Amino acid sequence: MNTITIAGKKVPRLGLGTMRLTGPGTWGCPADPADAITLLRTAVDDLGVLHIDTADAYGPHTVEELIRRALHPYSERLLLATKVGMVRPAPNVWKPLGRPEYLRAAVEASLRRLGIERIDLCYLHRVDPAVPLADQVGELEDLRTEGKIGAVGLSKVTTDQIREARTLVTVAAVQNCLNFAEPDDPALEYCLSNGIPYVPYRPLNAGRLSDPAAALRWLLELGPLVAPIPGTSDPAHLRALFARRS
Repeated sequence: MNTITIAGKKVPRLGLGTMRLTGPGTWGCPADPADAITLLRTAVDDLGVLHIDTADAYGPHTVEELIRRALHPYSERLLLATKVGMVRPAPNVWKPLGRPEYLRAAVEASLRRLGIERIDLCYLHRVDPAVPLADQVGELEDLRTEGKIGAVGLSKVTTDQIREARTLVTVAAVQNCLNFAEPDDPALEYCLSNGIPYVPYRPLNAGRLSDPAAALRWLLELGPLVAPIPGTSDPAHLRALFARRS
């Protein structure tokens, strides 16, 4: 199976996004938390998924807690990635918050919810335009130096923002939106040219694409550094997504 090394862990290139394991509006618990726990266990135990992507904003906090209930204690082979730097005032409302003290508090809270001492890969969920980027990634780098983060990633960023961040920290991965309906991201070529794993989020355009297999195949064919994270709350859909992996 085609694999990729992200944050020091070798995993299959197709990972699982967990944003859909919440209530409507990415808010609160899913209709049946037990089903979400079963889906997570099926992904890892039955289908060999080793890259689980989440965020403290999913719920908020809900999915990190579900992941702990489903998968803790975690396999050493599992790459567990989360994101900080986004607050949720209400369903379907997302606001970046990148003050260093908030990012530190968010990382500490994610560690507790996930039941770990170090997050394998922690992304800055969004760049907060009200805070210098150097302060935001600098705080995450401090947390990495302290051993609370294994590697630092960036989400929804421009090429210029990646370039600036790389003057301060090793960028372990970039997570941007890419799919058939939204196929153009200049950051993709930058990442491929500079050896940075590129993790497309919303690879199936939130379920709106008619041929998920073709969409994932297209993404995987973009290059060996591309590692999509499709998400679902449906066990049958999960099995279909991971039945044939590149």
